[in-house]
Amino acid sequence: QVQLVESGGGLVQAGGSLRLSCAASGIIFSIYDMGWYRQAPGKQHEWVASILSGGSANYADSVKGRFTIFRDNAKNTVYLQMNSLKAEDTAVYYCRIPQRNYWGQGTQVTVSS
Repeated sequence: QVQLVESGGGLVQAGGSLRLSCAASGIIFSIYDMGWYRQAPGKQHEWVASILSGGSANYADSVKGRFTIFRDNAKNTVYLQMNSLKAEDTAVYYCRIPQRNYWGQGTQVTVSS
């Protein structure tokens, strides 16, 4: 059974930082691309960042230069380091395995202005 468990969300002031984690189980983590997505109230899911199995990363323009995605295959975990947070980053953040369309349960990030 595949499980993706996000953690690390919370309330932070604008300009602050948070690091999200997504721990995977039930899969051979290292062979899969991983992605972070977010959903703000009243909006659709938005892709934030992806990291390929080989380590290459891509970012949405809205977070480029502020967020960093990285993975630790030994820990079956993908991370999202979020710096210089803005109020518009407020959302529930989800990790996802695109090739299998597995999603985690999400973690709330709230940025106060």
